[in-house]
Amino acid sequence: MSLLDVHDLRVVIGGRHILHGVDLTVAASGVTALLGRNGAGKTTTVRGILGLLPRTGSVLLDGEQTVQLATHELVRRGIGYAPEDRGVFAALTVAENLRLAERVPEPAYGLVHDLFPELKQRAQQAAGTLSGGQQQMVAIARTLLNGNRLIIADEPTKGLAPRVVTEVAHALERAAEAVPVLLVEQNLALVRRLAEHCAVIADGRTAHQGPARDLLADAEAARRLLGVGRHEPAPIPEGP
Repeated sequence: MSLLDVHDLRVVIGGRHILHGVDLTVAASGVTALLGRNGAGKTTTVRGILGLLPRTGSVLLDGEQTVQLATHELVRRGIGYAPEDRGVFAALTVAENLRLAERVPEPAYGLVHDLFPELKQRAQQAAGTLSGGQQQMVAIARTLLNGNRLIIADEPTKGLAPRVVTEVAHALERAAEAVPVLLVEQNLALVRRLAEHCAVIADGRTAHQGPARDLLADAEAARRLLGVGRHEPAPIPEGP
């Protein structure tokens, strides 16, 4: 059963064709990983789904056609987005960053502070003075406040220390127990730990869809589609 069904998604920017017809299915539970080499079109796919770029094709959210909707309308329909660059407001405090993301009468601060107790401790600290890992916590926390139907996390572990990767993995794992997650990621150890399903983008097209474990177990397919070697990724510890 799927929550998000993308068909023939195309993005043209300045006359240049970036996406040439992406097909993508996001399961109605758990984590679906969006994989691909650098520059393959992963972030463009996400931004096209969200209406942050001009796009054509079909984007069905729980059976509803949304390709004609603006980004703010998609947010109101329950898509939470943690962007690749984290997108925190540096001059505002952690509490103010989270308050700006509130969209429901009773935001889920209990869940956020359970997953990220450090954010509660640093509520009055300017977000721009946080470490990269702490800023990523803020970005993910904002998607958890509003009871969203889908969370899109774009490379949430990029540039983070291994200890923080473990914390982020634990948070995404917990979030995915209640909300489906579309995870754009290069860290294959994280994908192996979290994702049940995956899609691979290559040259602006869908090159593969299927169980994540099957792809990562096929050394030749992983090398051809993702450019990775034969060695298994070191596992991420299970604890936070």
